Amino acid sequence: MNILVVNCGSSSIKYQLFCMETQNSLVSGMVEKIGSANSLIVHHKGKSTYKSKVYFEDHFTAIEKIAALLSDSEWGAISSKADISAIGHRVVHGGEEFKSSVIINKDVLSRIKFFSKLAPLHNPPAYNGIKATMKHFPGVKQTAVFDTAFHQTMPQEAYMYGLPYKLYEKYCIRRYGFHGTSHRFVAQEAAKELKKSLGKLKLITCHLGNGCSIAAVKYGRSVDTSMGFTPLEGLLMGTRCGDIDPALVGYIMEKEKLNIEAVDALMNRKSGLLGISGISNDMRDLLNFAKVGNKRAQLAIDVFIYKVKKYIGSYIAVMNGADAIILTAGIGENMTIIEKRLRKELSNVIGKKIKMLTIHTEEERLIAMDTLKLIRNKK
Repeated sequence: MNILVVNCGSSSIKYQLFCMETQNSLVSGMVEKIGSANSLIVHHKGKSTYKSKVYFEDHFTAIEKIAALLSDSEWGAISSKADISAIGHRVVHGGEEFKSSVIINKDVLSRIKFFSKLAPLHNPPAYNGIKATMKHFPGVKQTAVFDTAFHQTMPQEAYMYGLPYKLYEKYCIRRYGFHGTSHRFVAQEAAKELKKSLGKLKLITCHLGNGCSIAAVKYGRSVDTSMGFTPLEGLLMGTRCGDIDPALVGYIMEKEKLNIEAVDALMNRKSGLLGISGISNDMRDLLNFAKVGNKRAQLAIDVFIYKVKKYIGSYIAVMNGADAIILTAGIGENMTIIEKRLRKELSNVIGKKIKMLTIHTEEERLIAMDTLKLIRNKK
């Protein structure tokens, strides 16, 4: 049984085809800069890579090219579209409605479009990707795996903001949390590594990449997470500011003569590691600059570490202890300097009782596994 996993961004599509009997990835790839004259596709099969600059007008034309490559005699892994049993889609926002992954029908598709109001940059491309795969893979079962679903187990005291309750009732303003598939995957893998039941563990999962979030996972359920109504809240990130005093928004708008769109862009795309350092949003660059004495690069690293440490400490308090801290994603998996510093600065807190693990996140694999379970249960 082969399952295709699709992750659509506003101008990109990541994809991966899995053989579920062996759980091996057969081919994978990415379409970039959709709608641009510089759009291209990079496709991997084993150790070989196919790369082509092709103009993709929209997600529909990009999916058409992906479908052709999957069954290509040289670059494909299947003989025809009929060899694909199901397609799993990453969808960022499912509101309060979707607490788990689901098979897509007309109602689900309509709700994904409806929740675009909560994720205007993420849900519309997911919606378009689903429509495109429905067109190019007619009759194939489709599933939606939501980033927000894992965090729907948070208690009300964790997800409510201190705003008038009517705003929650009218506009669904609350903490939702994101990176749910990553947090869920590494929590499951941590349980295997620790050789204990996930239902008996208290874990702090740290997804540290260009986007960053931390979750408190108590007995297999997310009980708190650092991202909020949007992915802007929480940790310092590559270009996102993370937690700030809300009054700063109006203050900056007044002082810098910015409108709401400009200040939103400032907080989402010009802040974080990039904003503090003035150099880069890439932790690798900052570590190199810090080595040669760049003080602002070092400051950006210090603030990043401090925020991570602060959230870890708060989640140990939330869960009244922890069994393990898991680091994952680009920074979490690959930056040993960051890991060593976190171990050192948390040594008095975690002692020998709390283990620190580094686990490679595989969100696409989790989406494929969820899809397999859904279509099996449907039969």
